Amino acid sequence: MATVSTKEQLERAKENKEPEIIIVGELADKFVKSKKIATLSGVALAGIVAVVGLAAIAAPETAGLSLGFAAAPVAAMSGMEIAAIIAAATIGIGLIIAICKDYEEVECGNGKLVLKRKSK
Repeated sequence: MATVSTKEQLERAKENKEPEIIIVGELADKFVKSKKIATLSGVALAGIVAVVGLAAIAAPETAGLSLGFAAAPVAAMSGMEIAAIIAAATIGIGLIIAICKDYEEVECGNGKLVLKRKSK
């Protein structure tokens, strides 16, 4: 079992195939907002990845505002909220999808998310 509060800790826990991951704090809130991304169609997901990538390139010049503006059309197309897209971008879309594929949610609430590794 691993308790994590940073993206790096979450990546390590996933790589180590921890049987249970407890995500706490702000990371838990961001993960909960963004986990819907794992259920999107390929087209919607590709659009989000493209927008996040382009906005990240422009972010230094726009002080990070580009992601919010760029996410609006993709949010409309995918049905996701802009806040969820931004949260997914901070955690990493690939990491979210990988965790949702390998883990199931056991408990959620009050800044805490408990995930249990799926048996294969």
